[in-house]
Order: sequence, then structure tokens, then C-alpha cells
Amino acid sequence: MSTKERSIIKDLSLAPEGHLKIDWVNAHMPVLNRIREQFEKEQPFKGLKVAISLHLEAKTAYLAKVVQAGGAEVTICGSNPLSTQDDVCAALVEDGITVFAKYNPEPEEYKELLIKTLETEPDLIIDDGGDLVSILHSERKDLLKNVRGGAEETTTGILRLKAMEKEGQLQFPMVAVNDAFCKYLFDNRYGTGQSVWDGINRTTNLVVAGKTVVVVGYGWCGKGVAMRAKGLGANVVVAEVDAIKGVEAYMDGFAVMSMTEAAKVGDFFVTVTGNRDVIRGEHYKVMKDGAILSNAGHFDVEVNKPELDALSVSKRTVRRNIEEYTLHDGRKFYLIAEGRLVNLAAGDGHPAEIMDMTFALQAMSLKYVNDNYEQIGKKVVNVPYELDEQVARFKLESLGIAIDTLSEEQKSYLDSWTEH
Repeated sequence: MSTKERSIIKDLSLAPEGHLKIDWVNAHMPVLNRIREQFEKEQPFKGLKVAISLHLEAKTAYLAKVVQAGGAEVTICGSNPLSTQDDVCAALVEDGITVFAKYNPEPEEYKELLIKTLETEPDLIIDDGGDLVSILHSERKDLLKNVRGGAEETTTGILRLKAMEKEGQLQFPMVAVNDAFCKYLFDNRYGTGQSVWDGINRTTNLVVAGKTVVVVGYGWCGKGVAMRAKGLGANVVVAEVDAIKGVEAYMDGFAVMSMTEAAKVGDFFVTVTGNRDVIRGEHYKVMKDGAILSNAGHFDVEVNKPELDALSVSKRTVRRNIEEYTLHDGRKFYLIAEGRLVNLAAGDGHPAEIMDMTFALQAMSLKYVNDNYEQIGKKVVNVPYELDEQVARFKLESLGIAIDTLSEEQKSYLDSWTEH
């Protein structure tokens, strides 16, 4: 059966526009292009099946093509119902990659597409949020037998994986790509920071300058969102549960408050915690009329929608990706992209140059776990520093930047405790 016959997508005729999108990011991802050249020569995945669950847009599509260039039979699905781009899916099918994905499927169909991806019996996995791994370890243990290991993209996914490992449930090694320097320092900070505001600005068409932005969570993603909000002229408030991060936000120049106090002053709210119910009923009761709510965490549970529904007398769509909730007292709140990832559900995600580094890490980590899965064992491991630094060196080289290297004398000095 051909990839066209196997795939489940919206419309194959959309492929030309998808090819243009993929060609555009290809031209702006020099690190991944370099890895693709290596993979084409070395064929590290020859004869293997790779299942990928990521936000299915052009940059992800190009990663899939790089893995395919390494000899793999690739099957891909989306990791969020609202971030899948149907034209990109069609282009991938034309390029010989099996796709199980559509924009905004019903919840039951969305899960079925994940399961169909796993039913290809993959040897290796790239996951985003841990959905593929979770299904393999719960509902479809019969599909575990071939899996050598994989790589995880997100903070949320790594938290789930570490919980599985702690309970002795994890059945194969997973590389924590999100914890690599070239991921969180750049993707989480500069990628999320820019793409969140890309999504909010294009969706609302409202000014940010002079308004108060509440950033809930000051991890690397929160740092990026706060930094870009400040650059747009906003007054930034950070809400945190971690005292160290609270001090850090304060010393970075931001106001730090409890969520109860921050809820009273915010015009824009962005949640980036990876946890649930960080904006909830008690906060809605004190928010200003016109507050705009958005989430940049992986799942749509950070802004509590059931409690917002319960406090509202009506709900309507007022712009694409904006739902207006009218409360009993007449106040109106606006929720972007149903509380799903605002930068992907209401935008194009991180810039291509940023994802170039992240997806280079994914590709190299997939090769690493395939080469070492027996030695690694059933646990979550970090990206080896050598791979992390190699991606950074490729990036610098692509920018025409050279850095220094240590002399042998300097290396000896650093390695010695007697020469100081």
C-alpha cells in the first residue's frame, strides 16, 4: 500500500502550498541541512521505522524529511489538534511519508490518529508531550516490542517520562531533548518568547505597549515571554510558586505577585507552567473586563475552561481563534485558541532559525539512542554534551562566526589542581 493510500489527511490537493512552506524553512535551517547531508551518506536509520508526534507544521515536516533521508520509513501525526497544517500534511504524503493528521479533528479521531501512527510498529519514536509513549505503556502494550527508544521534545513530556521511570514503568530509553542547552536556552526562551507574541498579536490585532502582561511561570519559556512583552512596551508581572524563580524575575526587573493579586491588574495573561488550573475560578472573579487569556503550555488545562464556562452566561467566537465569555456581571474575557498553545494554534510556532537547532538535536538524539539503546537501558537520559555543543558549533559556522579553542597548556591548567 502506498503512503497516499495509508495516510489519513484532509486533502492531498493542498500539497503545492505545503511544499512552498517546507521549501521556505529548508532555506533557513542550515544546521539541519548539514545533518541531512550526513544522514544521506551514513544511512543511520536504514531499514527502521520511525514514528513522530510533533506540532505538524513546516519545520516539523522538514525534520521528518531529514529522518527519512537517513533511511527511515517515517510515519507522522500531530501533537495538538489545532497546530496541524493540512497543506503541510499533503506535501509530506507526496514526499513518501505516511501522515495521520488533520486540523482540528474530534477528540476521538485525534487519539485514533495517534494510535494508527503506533500501529506501524516503530523502532524509534520522537514524541511531544509524551502522548505516544503514554499510549504504548497503557492501552497498546502489544506495540512495545519493537521500540528501541526515542526522544522527547517538551518539559511536559519529560515530567511524564520521569514519573514513569520513577515507578519502574518505562520500557525503553528516552532522550530528554528539552533539557539540552541548545533547546531551553534558545528554543524555550527566544522561540517561545517571539512566537507567543506573534500568535497573540496576529490574532487580537491589539496594542501591547502600556498594558499589563501577567506571565504565569518563570521557567525558560516564561523568561522569553516576559522579555518580549517588555520589549513591546508592556508592564510585566510574573506569578510564580518557586521562590528562586520569583527572586530571579524580580532582579530581572519585573513585578512579582501572587496569582490572586496579578489577576486584578492584568490585561493580557500568558500561562507557561506545564501545570493545570493556574488560572481558575477565584481569579476570574477579580479580573478586569476585557482581559485576554492565553496559554503557551503543552496541554489546554492551564486556563481552567470548565470554571470559566460555569461563571459565564454566554460564549461566542468574535474573531478567528478568539472566544468571548460574558460573565453574569457583564464583564467579558477573551480566550485565545481554546486555551491551547497560542504560538502554534494561533500562529506558525517558533522561527525556523530557532527550530533549526532544536530539530538538529532531535535528529542527532534519535541516532544516539539507536546506537546506544542497549547500554542506556530503560531510563530517561540527557542529550550528551558533545552533541549539544556540536549543534552550537554548526550554528556558529552557519553564521560565519569563529570562536577560540583552548591551548594544550590551558587544558592542562584547568585539569590540574597543583598548577594554580
